[in-house]
Amino acid sequence: MINYIKESYNELVNKVTWPTWSSLQSSAALVMIASLLFALVIFAMDFVFQHGMEGIYSILY
Repeated sequence: MINYIKESYNELVNKVTWPTWSSLQSSAALVMIASLLFALVIFAMDFVFQHGMEGIYSILY
């Protein structure tokens, strides 16, 4: 178990390349923008479907 922890630590310190602060910020901004666009598309689809169904129901009833 101790050997596993030592090897894991060594790999995290020596082999993993961590992003810079500016790279991390730009990636986070990109994820937020993509999430917002995805949410807006889902909202638009829901809005159109809801009003389309209300129009169909108003014609039928």
